[in-house]
Amino acid sequence: MRVHYPRTPHLPWSPGASSDDVRAPDLSGLAGREVVVTEKLDGENTTLYPDGLHARSLDSAHHPSRARVKALHGRIAHAIPPGWRVCGENLHARHSIAYRELESWFYAFSVWDGDRCLDWDRTARFARRLGVPVPPVLWRGVFDERALRALRTDPARQEGYVVRTVEGFGYGEFARRVAKWVRRGHVRTDDHWMLAPVVENGLGPAAALWDARSGAAPDAPALLAALGMTAGDPDTAPVERAEAVAADAAARLDLLGRTGDARLSGVLAALLHGARRPRLAPRLAAPLGVPLARRVADLVGLHSRLHRPFPDEARRTGLARMAAAADLGVLHAVAAASAGPGDDAAEAREEVEWSRLHAEEAGLLGEAPLEPLRAGLRRMLAGHAPDAADRCWAEALDAFALGRIGTPEEASALTWRWRSGGFPRLVVAVGPSGSGKSTFVRGLPGVDAVVSLDDLRRDRGSRSDQRANPEVLREGLRRLDALLADGATAAWDATALNRHQRSLVHAVARRRDALTTHAVLLADEETLAGRNAGRAHPVPAGVLAAQVRRFQPPYPGEAHRTWYIGTGGGVDDTAGTLHGEEW
Repeated sequence: MRVHYPRTPHLPWSPGASSDDVRAPDLSGLAGREVVVTEKLDGENTTLYPDGLHARSLDSAHHPSRARVKALHGRIAHAIPPGWRVCGENLHARHSIAYRELESWFYAFSVWDGDRCLDWDRTARFARRLGVPVPPVLWRGVFDERALRALRTDPARQEGYVVRTVEGFGYGEFARRVAKWVRRGHVRTDDHWMLAPVVENGLGPAAALWDARSGAAPDAPALLAALGMTAGDPDTAPVERAEAVAADAAARLDLLGRTGDARLSGVLAALLHGARRPRLAPRLAAPLGVPLARRVADLVGLHSRLHRPFPDEARRTGLARMAAAADLGVLHAVAAASAGPGDDAAEAREEVEWSRLHAEEAGLLGEAPLEPLRAGLRRMLAGHAPDAADRCWAEALDAFALGRIGTPEEASALTWRWRSGGFPRLVVAVGPSGSGKSTFVRGLPGVDAVVSLDDLRRDRGSRSDQRANPEVLREGLRRLDALLADGATAAWDATALNRHQRSLVHAVARRRDALTTHAVLLADEETLAGRNAGRAHPVPAGVLAAQVRRFQPPYPGEAHRTWYIGTGGGVDDTAGTLHGEEW
């Protein structure tokens, strides 16, 4: 059934309302509710269904400006559930505003399940999974008329804004839950846009990323440009090889039904499969955001492991542990696509296929194979402190990998001893000099003491004196052991560049049954060099370069949980948390 999109009423202070427009009679449907304000885009209202689409008019005819959205619909229609519809703005043709940096020619602003409009957060997640962006968010909070009246838009490049309740609502409630503000004289063209030749709006670099999310064939040069890279970049393969691997991976991902960020992560990992993993997450954080950047980097780091023989008797355990760090379906697609030509490649592909069969048999090849266990345990631990819940989840994951449990009930019984939270806590800062470790750990609330190897060297006479490193390390581990033995919350402030260095700290934590968190600081080499140069006690440039070469960030699962710290100094992503947002 086709549904006409309702007319959106104007807010009382909207200067663009004409005599023919609908005005909101009152704002009682917004008052006291959390609302989100998004940019009103100047395009054509369009609704997508699993089996078709139309503009605002249910019998809208063909127009050249609708060809691009029809092509998009052909890629994503299979992912729209029966009875659902996606409403958005078709921005291919220029109307009154000339857009030059669009992320897509289609933006989704609401998703409907029958007569029910999804809440905003589910709308944004579903749209991203389809591979389409939502309009820019300008403001969010409990409805405040003064705050909304104070919003300022640029009339030369913004038509206005739309305010809606964050919570979902029924079709009959639309006029009370949604309203708009439109600039004065918002129609500024001499002729109706549909009667004139189509003038395309401009796409920005990020459009290539959204195309890959929505199922388009990978455009390797455009994707690299969106990441701030070129074909000659040290982190990329020769362009023909990169294009072939990305196309192969995309085909495999489409067979698996991966869409949105899952598809994009696999395509980018295939494109960058030969890069050094430690460099990738910091480089990709700006164009992709930390959550997606570190997942691409982890796929790049892990995929080659599937090329090598592995004992079958330990394979399920290894795959289960890997499933906590990466989407195994995506990982196997990247591994198979990147194996390359030649006899060695044939053997590598055979290993990947054998691993894939084991993963499928173990039920680990789906998009979120651990989520039923996680969701069930989350329900059973509702109301428990986050630290206790995360510890229980980590212990349950380990037991699941070893084949000791398989259900939430078994996980709940196994983890009873940690529910009280009566254990010490340790945060291990991980990153080269200048990444911000000391600043981060000293700003953590609830930390009883920080064990800093630099401070211990200073107490011996010089922060930069590396000659006494063995003695300094032994003293640091001794102090850490004493703190954890007393049940304290401690932080370890040292470079902890690789797994061997971290293993010494983990041995102390295991002895004292501590909840261990890796805090991975993500900073690119330029940032590291700049920060180091401005320090009171800079590390010699050669030493910093050596640290960067030796740096091997931990994967999820190497500690009970992992925090990823962006250049802003905050936790931008997590792994191993029970109550955290699903990616």
